Amino acid sequence: MTMDGNRRKFLTVYPLQQAARIVEAYRDGFEEADQRREFDKFFESYESSYALTLAYPDEILLETALKYGIETEGRSKIDIVKELFVKTGGY
Repeated sequence: MTMDGNRRKFLTVYPLQQAARIVEAYRDGFEEADQRREFDKFFESYESSYALTLAYPDEILLETALKYGIETEGRSKIDIVKELFVKTGGY
């Protein structure tokens, strides 16, 4: 009785493919976490996010936020800009 070559191949190739997928997912997770950390660091203060917070005219910001359905009442400018950035695909 001979062993089926496809079964043997399956038992050697499949675990390696799964291990490669696990490593790739692990790397993707770390990359996403790094991007999120950089995103949060960017909006940590008005100075670090100057181009989107202090240099952006208030009237245009509020108009754009309302266009995207973002509540502006009682919120800081940096919070509004952060949400707007996320909603328009910036993160």
